[in-house]
Amino acid sequence: MDATPRWLDPEERRAWLAYVEFSTHLADHLNRQLRRDAGMAHADYVLLAFLSSAPDHQLTMSELAERLRITRSRLTHAVTRLQEAGYVDRRDCPSNRRNQLAALTPEGMRLLEEVAPGHVEAVRQAVFDALTPDQVTQLAEIGEAINAALHRIDETGEQEQTLPWRRR
Repeated sequence: MDATPRWLDPEERRAWLAYVEFSTHLADHLNRQLRRDAGMAHADYVLLAFLSSAPDHQLTMSELAERLRITRSRLTHAVTRLQEAGYVDRRDCPSNRRNQLAALTPEGMRLLEEVAPGHVEAVRQAVFDALTPDQVTQLAEIGEAINAALHRIDETGEQEQTLPWRRR
């Protein structure tokens, strides 16, 4: 194995730093919009959105942790907070007694329906209004390529048990 680092060339560095800056700025922008308009964090909105698009509006806690890429412990705290607010129910999984289901409540669905238009507008203003149609296509292709590479890396096996969403 070659011990020489594969440093980024100037254009790769430019692309990487632009990504780091815009991803941090975008996350902050969306979080502020949701806190202002709905009193909730972007992470909670994404959790509710995943449940809203799942069959029967429910997922096992393990599936939800993996989709959100967070530890099960962190997910438990988030689901408990959303359960106390009336947006999520937790119930036993009928097919696996060791697991629980997180289910979107009707109140959680109403909240998403109320908040989604403002959130989509914030995404549109920050991302899609700044891009040409060709750039939108390129962004989709770039995101899909990076996600595919990350899935391949995750599936190599040696890291499988250290993935945060697999930890208890």
